[in-house]
Amino acid sequence: MLIDALPYIQKYNNKIVVIKYGGNAMTNDELKDAVMSDIVLLTLVGIKVVLVHGGGPEINEMLGKLGIESKFINGLRYTDEATVEVVKMVLSGKVNKELVQLLTQHKGSAVGLCGLDGNMLIAERKYGDNDEDLGQVGEIVKVNKKLITDAISNGYIPVIATVATDERGNTYNVNADTAAARIAAELKAENLILMTDIAGLLTDKDDPSTLIPSLNVSEVPFMKSRGIISGGMIPKVECCVEAVRRGVKKTAIIDGRVPHSILIEILSKEGIGTQFS
Repeated sequence: MLIDALPYIQKYNNKIVVIKYGGNAMTNDELKDAVMSDIVLLTLVGIKVVLVHGGGPEINEMLGKLGIESKFINGLRYTDEATVEVVKMVLSGKVNKELVQLLTQHKGSAVGLCGLDGNMLIAERKYGDNDEDLGQVGEIVKVNKKLITDAISNGYIPVIATVATDERGNTYNVNADTAAARIAAELKAENLILMTDIAGLLTDKDDPSTLIPSLNVSEVPFMKSRGIISGGMIPKVECCVEAVRRGVKKTAIIDGRVPHSILIEILSKEGIGTQFS
């Protein structure tokens, strides 16, 4: 296995890989432990990992405890002033620090950051497909990468919570997939990996054996027209396409429910999910 992985270790040595961490791999303690172990392993063989995370289940849990109703519009969380304060508290104060602590327990060097630090993520208000008001949901317009690159240069794994700000100091909740795509593009990353709860892009969404292992971004409109890319996969695929068009060499949607899926994706010829290039 190590001999087979050697060409990929050499390929990615000293390169940046951005991993968006979420889904079941984030709520299952065993999987979470495996993911943190894999990330530390990748850094030890010379790969520069940037971890971008969400935290939907934890946010829902805290909103429930506070008696604040969770409301979604076309898959996006409606974020009023009370909700954005909870999002900021849970993502930046709880989830982020827990991930840093786990990486440290696995002998990794990690530092927790959020989009508010150093005005890292600058956003503007985002509206729904039919101009629906989503509250304080943001669309990233600029990434100030210095804090991230400084952390990498000093041997740390940056762990980034996706809350953002604007020029007036307003706080925005930002989708972690889209944030990871913009961060990967700004860093000129070699690879962007989105961890999900499905095997990847499937010809038949109910049949995992119909996995499409690789796709050129030029094929995406055709796949949409055939209905192969639909529903919740649309924004994920669009993130991958945007990242590639902005200069990321390769992107992938992988199944975070499979133990060590990150290692299989990066350090093997076959990979494990759907790769976009």
